[in-house]
Amino acid sequence: MALALVTASSGCAIVRAGEVGVKSRLGKLNTKIYAPGVVGLNPFTSRLIRVPTQTVNREVQLNLPSKEGLNVSAEISILYHIEAEKARDVLLDVGLDYEEVLILSVFRSSSADICARFFAKDMHSGKRAEIEAEILKAMASLLQPRGFVIEAVLLKSISLPPGLYTAIEDKLEAEQEAQRMEFILQRERQEAERKKIEAEGVRDAQKIISDGLTPELIQLRSLEVLQDLSSSPNAKLIITDGKAPVLVGPPDTSGGQ
Repeated sequence: MALALVTASSGCAIVRAGEVGVKSRLGKLNTKIYAPGVVGLNPFTSRLIRVPTQTVNREVQLNLPSKEGLNVSAEISILYHIEAEKARDVLLDVGLDYEEVLILSVFRSSSADICARFFAKDMHSGKRAEIEAEILKAMASLLQPRGFVIEAVLLKSISLPPGLYTAIEDKLEAEQEAQRMEFILQRERQEAERKKIEAEGVRDAQKIISDGLTPELIQLRSLEVLQDLSSSPNAKLIITDGKAPVLVGPPDTSGGQ
């Protein structure tokens, strides 16, 4: 009977996977952090506060300021979790409403400060990853010491102000056209350089030939031509001074005057 009474007056609680437990006895938090499992407690004087430690994905819709003063509508995901060993500190410093009190407040301030350094088009282009990293860094510097680990900040969707999409598309098209023209000019410059090198090569070759045409060489070549002509079976008239042969033509064999 006495055993049954003790059992009835005692209690237990269960800490589930992905969370830790902190006992509160008469309003004071126990220093021990309870891992998942069964935790015994006195239901009349104590209660178990469960603190989630798994990754939380909080999606936020807000307007972000840009460098040029525009408001950009954005949907952003914040991935974070609480360090298990600091669960008691979180309860002491902030309480169970830590997400609204601390996480979202720090996020709104950090994202506004970071996005104000970038143009609106940057949030929709290749600088998106840089903006995400900067927001994460700013949040982590404030929240990490208090037991929160910011895993990622993800800009899921960006809605630019009306008319800005067209301006961005026109700018991108102009940049692509400029790149195309630069390619054409570069190709033309390369072709002009090729022709210049080719002309210089022809000039140099002609200069070498011209420099090599000495009177002796001209005379030797003339004699070689004369020798070739004299060995030909065709009748011909050659007038020469022994230096430069001149082919007049075959003699008239028709008997005419």
